[in-house]
Amino acid sequence: MRFAAIVLLAATLALPAKADEITVFAASSLKTALDQVAADWQGETGNVAKVSYDGSAKLARQIEEGAPADLFISAAVDWMDAVQDKGLIDPASRRDILGNRLVLVAHGAAAPVEISPALDLKGMLSGGKLAMGMVASVPAGQYGKEALESLGLWAGVAGDVAEAENVRAALKMVALGEAPFGIVFASDAVAEAGVTVVGTFPDDSHRPIVYPAAVTAGAGAGAAARGFLDYLSSDAAKVRFAAQGFIVK
Repeated sequence: MRFAAIVLLAATLALPAKADEITVFAASSLKTALDQVAADWQGETGNVAKVSYDGSAKLARQIEEGAPADLFISAAVDWMDAVQDKGLIDPASRRDILGNRLVLVAHGAAAPVEISPALDLKGMLSGGKLAMGMVASVPAGQYGKEALESLGLWAGVAGDVAEAENVRAALKMVALGEAPFGIVFASDAVAEAGVTVVGTFPDDSHRPIVYPAAVTAGAGAGAAARGFLDYLSSDAAKVRFAAQGFIVK
């Protein structure tokens, strides 16, 4: 009997630990870099991060409606505030992990321009559209409208804006030539060979672009989610994010 118990215990100890799987809701601008970071984390820990990408506003609403996310990474402070105010994240876990810049991109090759109040953006469009994320809800669209208003350019192009459901959709419109120009994050431009960055918006033309991350209040794999959140600020992850044009914290 004792021998059988020892054999059973040894067999149990020999079994590999069961991997955890977490669900991450992340702003679409993070996709290229975060896919790499998630793969690195899986290779190091054996745990799996399944990432659902979309506009931060849409993801926040899904969390509010009870979607089973373990971790939320927003491209704007406002949408993280919205879920925190409803008690849907662990506020002690919340941290700012990244920053970004706002750029003007063109379809294909194009000459650089200085983005200032003197820019003839309306003339540059030549009757075409300016692709942006939805200006009422998508962070890149919100920052973009804010910057254009600050520079006195919004009124001239408001009627020419083609709003997309997220920043990557706006980027794709420019890459495909459906819009000659678009406003996206610098990290998005790095991820798309079909566009050229023609200018960077002045930092003081819009609020700082900040990516907060937090474990959700209902996280089913809380320990693993916290582990992945910590990994997002690791040296290895910072290299991945910096290579894709993010500002690392």
